[in-house]
Amino acid sequence: MYQPFLDYLEQSLFQRFDLQSRSIPAGLEFQVSDRGRNPAVIRSWCYQCSEFRKIRYTYIDAGASAQILNSVIYPSHHYDLPLLGVDFLSFGQVKNLIVMDFQPLFQDSDYLAKYIHPLKALHDRYPDLAQNLEMKFYDANQYFSKYLLFAKTDAATVKTRVFEAFKDYLNLYWQLLEKATPLTDPEDIQRIVKAQKDYDQYSADRDPASGLFSSYFGHEWAERFLFEFLFEDAMPLSVAIP
Repeated sequence: MYQPFLDYLEQSLFQRFDLQSRSIPAGLEFQVSDRGRNPAVIRSWCYQCSEFRKIRYTYIDAGASAQILNSVIYPSHHYDLPLLGVDFLSFGQVKNLIVMDFQPLFQDSDYLAKYIHPLKALHDRYPDLAQNLEMKFYDANQYFSKYLLFAKTDAATVKTRVFEAFKDYLNLYWQLLEKATPLTDPEDIQRIVKAQKDYDQYSADRDPASGLFSSYFGHEWAERFLFEFLFEDAMPLSVAIP
């Protein structure tokens, strides 16, 4: 269901950036579940370039029962850009949840005016995809912008409106990168390092997908995938809190 999205993302990335493969821990780049009638297949890709220190995306194909595309793009620590986050989940093509946002590292007014306000025009273009749904696992005021697209919709809308919005959000993100000035002050760079690490910890602690991964691929594999690949700068709470 989301293969056209993945194809467009890859095409857009490879046309614009000099991508180098970024290693994925052994056993995490591909897995097939041995549970249920329809085995789920999960594949992940990871790249880096001078502008982005980590570009990761993952596709889960469980046939008619589930189709999932997840991606986060982490800018180089020399840029204070937001992260680009995408999460598309479809279950039986009946329950379709889409999330797409420029995820701000900071919430001060200057930062939001610089990087988040440009999203407003796109957000206004897709009111049907901005449904102001309740966030059950996250604080909407932390690492999310007020211009995120967050909606439950139908399969036909995914193929049309959601795909157009996806392309628009990606293209605007590339435009913001073109205008961004690399940081040179070591203190500014360390501030970004900390902010991105904090994002990983916050996300790993709350990510509801860990339960889905466990149901398909087992708890041990799911924990490795969460902390060694998706949010590699996070630590499990059992480790972080002695």
